[in-house]
Amino acid sequence: MPDRRKQPGGETSHGDDRPWAVIATIGRVVRIADIHMTHARAEADRLWREQQVKAYLGFLERHEQPVPRYTIRPMSRSQLPRGWRRMPALGFLNGRMS
Repeated sequence: MPDRRKQPGGETSHGDDRPWAVIATIGRVVRIADIHMTHARAEADRLWREQQVKAYLGFLERHEQPVPRYTIRPMSRSQLPRGWRRMPALGFLNGRMS
């Protein structure tokens, strides 16, 4: 059974002090969309990003734009690229995925 510790705000950790990354993937291109200190917040962000993409799905299909897939995974701060910045939910439309 995983070690779950109570976090401020009623959230639990998965026994890991590392931040959780929301990862955006289009084909072979993988980008860190955002970083959160809890699994619950990362999961909420991933769901929100997927909702944003679904809201624009018709537009993306009409313009033959690829649709990103969002996942979450633990990540240490040392794994972040230099100069990393948060990516907007539809940031791939502005070339942030290239």
